[in-house]
Amino acid sequence: MKILWLNWRDIKNPEAGGAEIYTHEIAKRLVRKGYEITLLTSKFKNCKAMEVIDGIKIIRLGRKYTVYEKAERFCKRHSKEYDLIIDEINTRPFLTPKYVNKCKIVALIHQLAREFWFYETPFPISFVGYYILENMWLKNYVDISTITVSDSTAKDLKRLGFKRVYIVYNGLNVTPVNKIPEKSDKPTIIFVGRMKRAKKPQDVIEAFKIIKQEIKDAELWMVGDGYMRKILERKNVKDVKFFGYLKKEQKDEFVKHAWVIAVPGVREGWGQVVTDANALGTPAVGYNIPGLRDSIKHGYNGLLVDCNPKALAEAIIKILLDDNLRRTLSRNAIKWARRFSWDKSAEKFERIMLTLTH
Repeated sequence: MKILWLNWRDIKNPEAGGAEIYTHEIAKRLVRKGYEITLLTSKFKNCKAMEVIDGIKIIRLGRKYTVYEKAERFCKRHSKEYDLIIDEINTRPFLTPKYVNKCKIVALIHQLAREFWFYETPFPISFVGYYILENMWLKNYVDISTITVSDSTAKDLKRLGFKRVYIVYNGLNVTPVNKIPEKSDKPTIIFVGRMKRAKKPQDVIEAFKIIKQEIKDAELWMVGDGYMRKILERKNVKDVKFFGYLKKEQKDEFVKHAWVIAVPGVREGWGQVVTDANALGTPAVGYNIPGLRDSIKHGYNGLLVDCNPKALAEAIIKILLDDNLRRTLSRNAIKWARRFSWDKSAEKFERIMLTLTH
């Protein structure tokens, strides 16, 4: 099968996130199975207009906002050359149902934008996006077969009228450990992710202030970059260490040695940092939001809490002070993570594609 895959970013884009990892891991496995995949995406500074990565042909047209227009032109000229188009939606969709007629379309949606509009876009765009744009855009897809990554997003889509929704969970970006690894000498919390408003890294800092009142030798490791990093660093909170962007191997070592990972936020597709941390024997405390309530089974591989720093702090304190609870959550976290793999995800993705195209 020849597949045209549309996504606003590719794995090499400096702003690539969980959605791009998902795309790349699934696509490269499909290529190994004999599929021919072209990924149409946007340009970024110093990028190549075209290159092949892990067998995936990547064509970069336009920038962050103009890629949609360029993709439409490309599809109108070339869609008949493909057996399937995967329209991956990250806030703004490519709207392929409006202009592709001679090729099967499958939508891929990790999460709805919803609250992101208010955290990551200025007024009045946020207001228009939340109340008008997203619903208007997604109405074009209600009759299109759609793949998503969690039960939470599947329910959101069905509420919007989507008729055929399939779930393919995220895989793992790390190899699960066989036993709980040796942890840091001091009670250590870690945050991993892009430091932007929607990820709420500031809530982890505020929670840590509360934790320090109870556990004097606690430490907080902040891993990741983003526009909020300097603001948070200027708070000069004692025993908070900022490490910025780390290469995967180094980041995994930090996660492995942390006692617990803190995962706040406003909405997730799945919560990749949770299962990756679980695979390294680190339980999670996360906000009870879409995505995280799928990747965190409360009381099993971590704890879900109300969306505020006080609740986050109280749950983390509970885990740090209770050795038996922490060990139980850590053991369960490893078992939970073993359920997931990119190989399993790619196989299910392929089965769905074959069902929809035959």
